[in-house]
Order: sequence, then structure tokens, then C-alpha cells
Amino acid sequence: MYVYGKNVALEYLNNNKKIKKVFVQNNFNDPDIINRLNKKNIKYTTLSKIDMDKRVSGLHQGIILEVEDYKYADLSDIISNDESLIIMLDHIEDPHNFGAIIRTCEAAGVDGIIIPADRSCDVNATAIKTSVGTTEKVKIVKVTNLNNTIKLLKDKGYWVYGTDMDGTDYTKLDYKGKTCIICGNEGFGMSKLVRENCDFIASIPMKGEVNSLNASVATAIVLFEAVKQRG
Repeated sequence: MYVYGKNVALEYLNNNKKIKKVFVQNNFNDPDIINRLNKKNIKYTTLSKIDMDKRVSGLHQGIILEVEDYKYADLSDIISNDESLIIMLDHIEDPHNFGAIIRTCEAAGVDGIIIPADRSCDVNATAIKTSVGTTEKVKIVKVTNLNNTIKLLKDKGYWVYGTDMDGTDYTKLDYKGKTCIICGNEGFGMSKLVRENCDFIASIPMKGEVNSLNASVATAIVLFEAVKQRG
């Protein structure tokens, strides 16, 4: 898998992740990255901008890394903490939204993110770039069925909070203890069955003419309310 961008490159170099190959643009002038590559004895290939652009479709900032495919965590890895805080994404499809949510989750110190195996964005190069490489610091779990996973979490003592327009003011809910917050799809929100399986529905009051927020923004607002309450 190719990943790209200066911040992503630094994350991989700092975390001693296995890097198969490195490609830099012929005018690449970031001394910090070059020094780190040299110190780790990682050889790199210099390419023209045209050849770099052929390898990836995103803004690579002059550096591309070939790395191992992302390794998803197991569900058991993120539910062991008695006070754990989990984010579940109900079929988020835009890798930019996904990457932004991952970055927010890392900043908030969540224990993990759960995504479905189908009709959902994977951890790909765009998501990694948007997350500024924080995919390496957040445990992400891929499950076959979200509703079965919700039931399992409830059996483990979790309270499940969906996010939608028609619910309780998000600041009036109690997020202490084992908590799972669900963010719905960009266009359709949460699926009907997922919504029905939630214990609470958290809503963000809207005062303007816009009746909804970007998925990553909405997730950040509710998540940091939970973080504030949890101390």
C-alpha cells in the first residue's frame, strides 16, 4: 500500500513501522525527513513530479512510502478497559471524513473505532493522509455486523449513543462509564436498525438555516462533550 505526505512519512518513521520503499520528488527539500531516512539506512528513489503523480492520486508533498497494508485490531483489544470510550461509524464512505474522525479520536484519546466490513471506507491512503498519520495511534476494528456488535457491547456493560437530529440535546446526556458513540453515514445518517438498538440519541441544536453538520464535525462535537464529562 502507498501512503504519502510529510506528516504521514514522519509518523511512520517515528513509529518504526516497516517501510518497503520510499520515493521522493527530485526537488524534495525537507531536511528532517531526509535525515531520518539516512539515520535509519532507508534508501529512497528520486523521481520526477510526473512519475510521482502517476503513483498516487492525492497531494503527496513530494514523498511516497510503500508500506504494509493496515492491520486492523480485534474487538477484544478495545473493550478491555472498564471505562473505555469507543466510536462506531455506521457506513462512513468519504475517506476525508474518515481520516478527520480518526484524527479527532486520537486527539480525544478514544480506545478504538469500529467500522463495518461492507459499504464503508477502509483505512486507505487518503484516510491516512487526512488523519496526518494518526491511524498508527488509534485502534480500528472492522466487524461483519454492526448490530451484532452493538448487542455484544451492551452485554459488556456499554451504553450506546446514536447521533441524529431528533433526539436529546447532546449536552444533557451522561457519557460516563463504558460508552459507545455512533456516527451515521454522510447522506443517510444511521441505519434504522442501528438507531433502534441505541440507548440514547444525541442531537446537536442547530440555530441557523443549515439542518445538519459534516459527519466528522458532528462526531467531534459530541465526542469532546463526552471527554469533558469523563474528566
